[in-house]
Amino acid sequence: MRVLVIGGTLFIGRRLVERLLEQGHAVTVLHRRHGRALPAGVEGLVADRNDAGAVRRALAGRQFDIVFDNVYDWERGTTAEQVQATALACAEGLRRYIFMSSVAAYGEGLDHTEEDPLAPEDHPIAYVRHKASSERALFRLHRERGLPVVTLRPPFVYGPGNPFYREAFFWDRIEDGRPIIVPGDGARLMQFVYVEDLVWCCLRAAEEPAAVGQAFNVAHERPITQTELVLALARAAGKTPRLVSVSRERIEAAGGSVMGPEKLYFGVYFDVPPITLRIDKAKRLLGFRPSDFDSALRRTYDWYKSHHRRQPQDYRFEDALLGSV
Repeated sequence: MRVLVIGGTLFIGRRLVERLLEQGHAVTVLHRRHGRALPAGVEGLVADRNDAGAVRRALAGRQFDIVFDNVYDWERGTTAEQVQATALACAEGLRRYIFMSSVAAYGEGLDHTEEDPLAPEDHPIAYVRHKASSERALFRLHRERGLPVVTLRPPFVYGPGNPFYREAFFWDRIEDGRPIIVPGDGARLMQFVYVEDLVWCCLRAAEEPAAVGQAFNVAHERPITQTELVLALARAAGKTPRLVSVSRERIEAAGGSVMGPEKLYFGVYFDVPPITLRIDKAKRLLGFRPSDFDSALRRTYDWYKSHHRRQPQDYRFEDALLGSV
């Protein structure tokens, strides 16, 4: 089949492209940087997906059976209008439009199912607002114009090639024999999905007729606490970690940053209010069975040891926090 991957050069998109090539599909990647190397046999189209006119020009005269829309512009945001324009630009003859949404689309709360309402249009966080409104726009196109849309709502994605400083944040410190700061009591819940599992669900959603018009939560079945996360990362590295609890009030007063890069204290965006979900629907309709968490973390750690380029670390901020406890 003819497949378009929007954002096929990093992490999720890169692995998706590799799997599509393994299955024998004709793959085209739409990305915004000239000169980026693509796998052999992949056609590259260059356009800024936030520029509706540029996307239309890049896709003019082309038809695709399947489109995977993976791109969100973290610097400028990607709005529902921009997502809708992309979907309309490649709608002719389309068999599936698979949109990478996020658990953030729910806004907040625990134990979400796909039938729960999404975050409102006036949500104060742009990423949350844009993901929720993009899904609403796509499902409206499905109802009104028959767009064969599927949306996926993953939580934190981990695995080989993760461009965010998350797993590596902890492994760098564990390898250096550093104590790990745990915010508060360490009981805040988090939920994860292995990148290979997410790609598997993308491919399955592309072929399962019952997936059309549906949203799917995709994750490991059980949320874990922040403390459990650190212990699991340490197990993958074969190490015993030293955990030190520091109150969020103290971290905030010291200028701690959730996003970094400076004064980052618990991996990029890892210390946020919990949003958790149920995966019954993906298991039932897609046949999804998540990987074993510990085994997937060990594979990710092996990749980290052989591929991760460690940067010099400035631990002064963490030392100041640890010294204040």
